[in-house]
Amino acid sequence: MAPMGTNEGDCRVVVVGAGAGGTLVATHLVTALSSRFRVELVDPAPTTGRGQAYSTTDERHLLNVPASGMSAFPRDPEHFLRWLRNHHDPKFQPHDFAPRAVFGRYIESLLTTATEFPGNARLVRRRAEVVDIAGSGSGFVVDLSDGERLEARAVVLATSSRPGTAWAPAELAADARLIADPWTQPIPEVGDVLMLGSGLTMVDLAISADRPDRTVHVVSRTDAVPQPHVLPTTPPVPPPPGITRTQGLDALRATLDAHVEETVDTTGDWRAAIDGLRPVTAQVWRGLSDADKRRFIGEDARRWDVHRHRMAPATARRFDAIGDAGRMRRHRGTIAGVRADASALQVTLDDGTTLRVAAVVNCTGPSGSIATDPLLSRLAQTGLVRPGPAGLGIDTTDDGRILGTLPDTVPFLAVGSLRKGNLWESTAMPEIREQAYDVARVVSRSMHGESRRRPVDPYGLTLSTGTDAADRYNAALGRLLRLQGGVEEGLAEAVAADEGFVQAHAALALLGHEWGTNTHWAASLRAAHRAAAERHLDDRESSFLDAVTTRLRSDEATGAAALLRHVRLFPRDALAVSVAVPTVAFGGLTSGSQTGELVESLGRSYGDDWWYAGQLAFVRQDQERWSEAEELSSYALSVEPASGHAVHARAHVFYETGDHTAGLAWLDEWIRTRGPEANHRSHFSWHAALHELMQDDVEAVRRRWRRELAPSVVSGSRVVVDSGALLWRGRVTGAWTEDLPVSEVREQAPAEWLSAPTTPFAAMHSAVLLAADGDGAGLTALAAQSAQSQDAVFRDIVAPLCRGLEQVVEERWNAASATLTDVVRTMAPLGGSKAQREVVEDTLVHALAMAGRNAEAAALLDERLSRRSSALDARRRAAVAGTLTRS
Repeated sequence: MAPMGTNEGDCRVVVVGAGAGGTLVATHLVTALSSRFRVELVDPAPTTGRGQAYSTTDERHLLNVPASGMSAFPRDPEHFLRWLRNHHDPKFQPHDFAPRAVFGRYIESLLTTATEFPGNARLVRRRAEVVDIAGSGSGFVVDLSDGERLEARAVVLATSSRPGTAWAPAELAADARLIADPWTQPIPEVGDVLMLGSGLTMVDLAISADRPDRTVHVVSRTDAVPQPHVLPTTPPVPPPPGITRTQGLDALRATLDAHVEETVDTTGDWRAAIDGLRPVTAQVWRGLSDADKRRFIGEDARRWDVHRHRMAPATARRFDAIGDAGRMRRHRGTIAGVRADASALQVTLDDGTTLRVAAVVNCTGPSGSIATDPLLSRLAQTGLVRPGPAGLGIDTTDDGRILGTLPDTVPFLAVGSLRKGNLWESTAMPEIREQAYDVARVVSRSMHGESRRRPVDPYGLTLSTGTDAADRYNAALGRLLRLQGGVEEGLAEAVAADEGFVQAHAALALLGHEWGTNTHWAASLRAAHRAAAERHLDDRESSFLDAVTTRLRSDEATGAAALLRHVRLFPRDALAVSVAVPTVAFGGLTSGSQTGELVESLGRSYGDDWWYAGQLAFVRQDQERWSEAEELSSYALSVEPASGHAVHARAHVFYETGDHTAGLAWLDEWIRTRGPEANHRSHFSWHAALHELMQDDVEAVRRRWRRELAPSVVSGSRVVVDSGALLWRGRVTGAWTEDLPVSEVREQAPAEWLSAPTTPFAAMHSAVLLAADGDGAGLTALAAQSAQSQDAVFRDIVAPLCRGLEQVVEERWNAASATLTDVVRTMAPLGGSKAQREVVEDTLVHALAMAGRNAEAAALLDERLSRRSSALDARRRAAVAGTLTRS
């Protein structure tokens, strides 16, 4: 092939197939490439963007996914809905189902719009068939059915498998009344028809073919038809923990059956279980052996399809109406023979039933085998492609590169149903839009001279750096996900390995700012921007840098919104999620129900990932769903024993259910074996000390304090949150009332935490430490400062809390009781866990008892003891009861 610049073929990308997948690839390419490149979209179809799925002109044929799920752009989920309201129906709602023909026009319009912008790559739409592709030097030669020969630098296959007719008896196969491809051949207007197959294709065609004087016969092996959607929809239920590690098809079946049964019990809707499997479907499929994949296709695929690919409610009503009117008959079986005469086809089924019909309509769908496609068969003969797993489609890598004789530096890629063998689910818009975007990105980079694949992080996100720096970054990220120390040091090593590593610079800036552990975050941010000016970033990396910049250079609300928007756009950016979600590190950008909603929304992206399971476990314990939290945390720890989030969640489960003996034994062992690596190990020691406190074992608490929680071994903000809070709790519960080393804690505490805490959570713990030190003046100042804050939580909760603790210090017990009673009722927005906020309730019980309001103190302790056992609370309750008796 001629060198770059001497032949336009050097600047050409050929996309084979102009259905939705190929059109989206072309759309992204003409937007991403410069005008010196040309994109050739090749397909014999008279339309663009429709393919088989959207070529219908019958407005009764509806999408089987609501409009809210059909955006063509992964990062803009409302794009299709906006387009519908602008070009189809201003009143269209997210839960409505659009006509398939309208969606085809939408896809075509995207390409038209992209080509209108000046400076974009040129597009040539060729209405021809690709008959052969051959490697040539560093590119390709593509032969078309019209005799044209195209030289190209990159080729993308986006064709669909053709409907197979191997099932047809010889007499039928030779008869024109076999409608082999019903989307390109008309169904007769007169006479009964037989439709072989009972999927979504049959449903649409039955609706179109229905006539008052016609019977539509449907023949299939199982007589299973697609299930309907139900509105309003039930949110997806996360997959069962460990499903991606299930061994073998039989075990998978059992796991799925149990999951669906449990989901029906809890939600009343099996659909939520199936929808929740979407993020793990490909991983589960890849985990099966080839033999099990083939067994699944033969024994389970039909059951999966009718539950996974459902009818729109309106479509289901139309379909059911045909049967209810007696114009449809469904038969279970296969075609055994056909006898043709001039007026009709006489079809005999394998049960002996004979049907006389005007046509047999092939509704079996794509065969999935490359043997039915002349182009793929030819490419297989030359070795450019090979069959995919279980004989489905062609074999590809995770990023869509076709596996064959070509090196992976030559851009030869596939999208859509061709990748079904590797992914199983590879035909719906959520999969197609991601594939189209990723494939276009790979091609664009190769056209700009980047032949090497970029490394990725553990969740498949691109890292624009070399292998060495990426390995160091991923090691640091792994430590962050496990809540281990050394994260910032690891990121610094990644930067040292590649000074232009934007993602690592930006991560250092963000963590330094959020954790307050270094003062160099501003320099890291400047370094990130310097590097970004010299390096072509992935869009996720660009979004992360923009979000971090806004977070660090603007007010709290604006910065939090920017980072949360990035998480919505790129939910698998686990580093950003780690900052956004409150954890043992007591940071986070959300609280309460907001945190639960955020974490639950991530399930569709993480599936049964161990780190996500630990995050979800903590949400579940906060929702008091103890058994689910225990199952999730146990699963996460079975995969990654060092998972700090899972340990944290499980510690809360033990505490809140009153299982102090088992919880303490388990925590002690984990602290001994894994604790030395934990980044926030004092918090796990705090949890262990809580168990000892609840057992009323004061000496054990004192020993743990000296060994694991004293200021000599704990530093920074943890000395306030863990060490200081434990001392105050010991005092107000009467468990540890003498020789409290409060002054040592205060000396070690960060000054800004006591003078100007930045969050309500920090302010709560600062106030507790000031109370423990008897600093009424400090509490007065903090109350005044909080009352003037623009943050409603500071004004409405922190300020009263400070006043109540000041009243405790001054031993004004009745006033303290009244003030803290109001605080306890409203303190959830302070953040943190219930176990941490419980120190305020303990203070209230103490104030009530000291005020002689023993009945109220007893009521609080009774409510607590009804939830969990506690020798300490039982002793306190007995003391209050004794006072009540004497009075």
